Amino acid sequence: MLNIHNLSVAFGGEYLFEEIAFRLNGGDRVGLIGKNGAGKSTLLKLLSKEMAPDSGTIAKEKDIKIGFLKQDIDFEQGRTVLDESYQAFAEIKALELQLDKINQELAERTDYESEGYNQLMVDLTDVTHRYEILGGYNYQGDTEKVLIGLGFKREDFNKITDTFSGGWRMRIELAKLLLQNNDVLLLDEPTNHLDIESIIWLEQFLTNYSGAVVIVSHDKMFLDNVTNRTIEISLGRIYDYNKPYSKFLLLRKEIKEQQLNAQKNQEKQIQQTEKLIEKFRAKASKASMAQSLIKKLDKLDRIEVDEEDNSVMNVRFPVSVTPGKVIAELEDLSKSYGEKEVLKCIDLLVERGSKTAFVGQNGQGKTTLAKIMVGELDHGGHVKIGHNVQIGYFAQNQAEYLDGSKTILDTMIDAANEGNRSKVRDILGSFLFRGDEVDKYVKVLSGGERNRLALAKMLLQPFNVLVMDEPTNHLDIKSKNVLKQALQNFEGTLVLVSHDRDFLQGLTDRVYEFKNGGIKEYLGDIDFYLEQRRAEDFRKIEKGEQKVQVQKEKPKENDYQAQKKLKSLKNKLSGVEKKISQLEKDIAEIDHKLLMNYDATIAEAGFFDNYQGKKNELETLMENWEKLSQELEEL
Repeated sequence: MLNIHNLSVAFGGEYLFEEIAFRLNGGDRVGLIGKNGAGKSTLLKLLSKEMAPDSGTIAKEKDIKIGFLKQDIDFEQGRTVLDESYQAFAEIKALELQLDKINQELAERTDYESEGYNQLMVDLTDVTHRYEILGGYNYQGDTEKVLIGLGFKREDFNKITDTFSGGWRMRIELAKLLLQNNDVLLLDEPTNHLDIESIIWLEQFLTNYSGAVVIVSHDKMFLDNVTNRTIEISLGRIYDYNKPYSKFLLLRKEIKEQQLNAQKNQEKQIQQTEKLIEKFRAKASKASMAQSLIKKLDKLDRIEVDEEDNSVMNVRFPVSVTPGKVIAELEDLSKSYGEKEVLKCIDLLVERGSKTAFVGQNGQGKTTLAKIMVGELDHGGHVKIGHNVQIGYFAQNQAEYLDGSKTILDTMIDAANEGNRSKVRDILGSFLFRGDEVDKYVKVLSGGERNRLALAKMLLQPFNVLVMDEPTNHLDIKSKNVLKQALQNFEGTLVLVSHDRDFLQGLTDRVYEFKNGGIKEYLGDIDFYLEQRRAEDFRKIEKGEQKVQVQKEKPKENDYQAQKKLKSLKNKLSGVEKKISQLEKDIAEIDHKLLMNYDATIAEAGFFDNYQGKKNELETLMENWEKLSQELEEL
């Protein structure tokens, strides 16, 4: 599909990567990994032809279609979710306009025997055939299935995209890519704005995808579940193995150990040879042998050990002043967005030194409550902030607040005060912004680099309470571990919103689960919470699955009723599916008749009423199927 040969890119005279080469084949699902700023997003831009390399070539097969999901997207204002999603079908939409025009002309003309009318009929057949081949009769249903899979509800379909957050708009862009039947998918951090159910749906989609996929992600579980190949960019080189992420790490470790052992053995041989050379040089009779050994050493291929970029940021969150015992007290708190009540009757006490995790599905109010606590949102009820409390807030979209026209250094200097302005370069250095890098403009930084800058900027303000909403988005895996260590050492109070179980383990001492407008407290760490919910990980919690109890209990009346209802729902669902299947066949037959003999078909008595009636019935059945499926899943 794609052949990458001796590709090089340099910025400011330094190579991001130099003369890298690999090939992408159908069925390859590549996890593209590496530190923030290593060049992952740049490589995706090169593969998509959005930018050109300094040297090297990218050869692709004829008519290959490449879809690219970028971190930053831009929509045309005024379109609905469906309208924007239908942009994936540019040729189908153009054919629809063509069909409308031809049908209108046929309806207006009466010169049935003329050559012009005959040509219109030929055009109608050709266009209809092309429309059918491209999936014109199925694209609307396919679009709805993908949107529902990505978390949208039917009532969202006709809402304007401008009313959705950046995360939901990212899902629309992802839906368009998945609907385009691309041969190659380039996905830059696709899971950052998805909840767990949508991630699972995307995993299933990509696992069954026949084309090639290149994914930049720092979600270890997602990479392990989806990829079958890993390419790491490190210090300008790539390491390419046909293994998913975790197995790749083990293999890389084994290979490096083998290289080290081989290098040690070779060094011993070299030292022995050099001793012989020195020994033979002293004797005239052995001089030729010494020369022979010297030539042998010169020709020897020295074993090299793969270099690793082990530089990590150095983070420490100092406490400003000691606050009172009570950090925040919330009483009868509520919050609504229009008619939707997100939080209701919330009572919460945050005490000094506590480490709290907010967990639950997207849209359940975690971010909303975090924003209320830091004073960013109006609300019902009461919020009382304690004595001497100074809150540092890291928003989920913190990096978006940075000014792209400023340099890294200017961003920090403008945020500093007289007391800490002299420490700006030291702080930047601890976050891996060193030397000339501080003169980079914010707009050219990667997502991870922006997050690091946002974290560095936080340190310029005094705080004794940290409220952090998804701080690990865009951070590479090593940076996640460093941030976790810093938060474990933080002596202040922590409130953390996250879905990342690995990140939360050992970090908090209480968990609040958000669900249906309320919160439930678990007095323990994240493992205690998971144990209480009898779930292995967040994925099963968000899907509503629970571990099956080992001990069998006698069936109760409630169990019997539930089984009865379950059987009834399955029967109903099966019946609806049969009706849908039959209707789809009927409509396809009518479409075929229209194609073969348009005039005779539309002349049949009650044709249009019958045709539209079947389509309406199909739409009603699809809605019914969705409701039954939802009920079945909940049960």
